[in-house]
Amino acid sequence: MQTIKYSIAIRSDVPGTKKAEITSTKAYPVFQQTGQISIDDLARHMKDHGSKHSRGEIKGFIDDVVDCVVEHLEQGVSVRLGDLGTLSPSLKVTGSESASTVSADNIKAVAVKYRAGKVFKQIKDHATFECVPSREAQALAVAEARAQETMQPEDEDDGSLG
Repeated sequence: MQTIKYSIAIRSDVPGTKKAEITSTKAYPVFQQTGQISIDDLARHMKDHGSKHSRGEIKGFIDDVVDCVVEHLEQGVSVRLGDLGTLSPSLKVTGSESASTVSADNIKAVAVKYRAGKVFKQIKDHATFECVPSREAQALAVAEARAQETMQPEDEDDGSLG
C-alpha cells in the first residue's frame, strides 16, 4: 500500500472568493507532490518492471500515442484510453455582450479535460494518507534553521598540536 502525503490549507469556504472578500474559512487537506517523472524515466521504470519492450520502444510508443491523441483532439474527438481515462477537447474563452459579437477571438486557448478511468478512481482505496507540513511551513522551518547561529564548544580546538 502506498502513502499519499497531504498538508492542511485554510481557504475560503466559498470557492472563487477574492482574498480581500473572504468572510469565513474552512480547513482542507491539500495533496503534496513528492516528485515528478519524465517519459524517459517512465519508460525505464516500465522496462525495469519486466516489459519485453526496450526503453526506446516504450518511449517511442508513448510519443506516437501523444501525436495521435493530439490529432484527434484537434478534430474535436474525445479519446478514451481504457483504464487510463478519457481526454476531451475544451475551450478557454472570454464572453461577449451579445451572441452577434461572438467570434474566434473569444477563444483564448484549447484545453484538455481529463476524466479518470476506473483504476484511477480506486487509488484512494489502495492508499494510506499522511499529514505533512505545508510547503510554506517547510520553507519557514528551513529559513529559521539557517538564521540560527551554530553552537560552539566552550574549549574551542584550534586544530594545533601543542
